[in-house]
Amino acid sequence: MLQIIFKHPEFMIPILILLSLSIICQISMGVLCHKLIWESENMSSTANKSLQQLKLKFSSCCQLHEGMSNISVFVDKYMNQLKIGGFSLSVLKHLSGQLVLLSILISGIGACRGIIMGESVLYIVPYYIISFLGLYCYFAISSLVDISGKTQILRTNLIDYLENHLVNRLEQTTLDMKLVQGEEMAAKENVQTEENAKIRESEQEKKMQEQNEAESAVLSHTEAKELESLLREFLV
Repeated sequence: MLQIIFKHPEFMIPILILLSLSIICQISMGVLCHKLIWESENMSSTANKSLQQLKLKFSSCCQLHEGMSNISVFVDKYMNQLKIGGFSLSVLKHLSGQLVLLSILISGIGACRGIIMGESVLYIVPYYIISFLGLYCYFAISSLVDISGKTQILRTNLIDYLENHLVNRLEQTTLDMKLVQGEEMAAKENVQTEENAKIRESEQEKKMQEQNEAESAVLSHTEAKELESLLREFLV
C-alpha cells in the first residue's frame, strides 16, 4: 500500500484527502445536531445563540400576529437555515456523498491507468481496496451519525417547546399585560375623576364667593339708601 502511495501520489493523495473531507463533513453535522439536541432539551435556559434567536423571533412573530398558526413550518425554516462554515446541512450531506464518489472515480482512473501501463496486480488492487474501505467508512460513519434521525429529534424538541411551553407563556404574559394596562387605565380614570371633582368644587366655591360678594354689594347699597332716606326725614 505504501509503495503505491509513493509511486502514484498524484492519485492516492487526492483520494485520501477527499475521503477525509467526506468523513469530516459527516462528523461536523453530527456534532452540530447533537449539540443542538442537548441544548433544546433545556430551551428555557439555553445559551446557544441560534436557539436564542429562534425564541426571540418566535416571540416577535406571535406578538405581531397575535399567535402562530403553523409552528412546524416555522421550525422547518429554522432547520433549513442551520449552517456550518456557510453551508447548510443538506448541502453538506450531498457534498459528503459527492466527495466519496469523486474519490472512487479517481481511484478507478488510477486503476485503469495502471492496467494500461501494464503494472502488476500489486499496484492495481490497492485502488480497489481503498475504494471499498472508503465506502465502508462513509456508510459506517453515516449510520453512526444518523443525521436524518438527529434532525428529526431536534425538530420534535423545538416544536414541543414552542407549542407546549413558549406559546402558553406568551399568552399568559399578554393577559398579564392587559390586566396591568387595565389597572393603569382605571388608576388614570380615578385620578382624572378626582381632578374633575376638585375643579368642580373650586368652580362652585368661586360661584359662591361671587354670589356672596353680589349679595353683600346689594345689602350695602340698600343700607346706604335707607340711611340716606333717614337723613332726609331727619333734616325735614
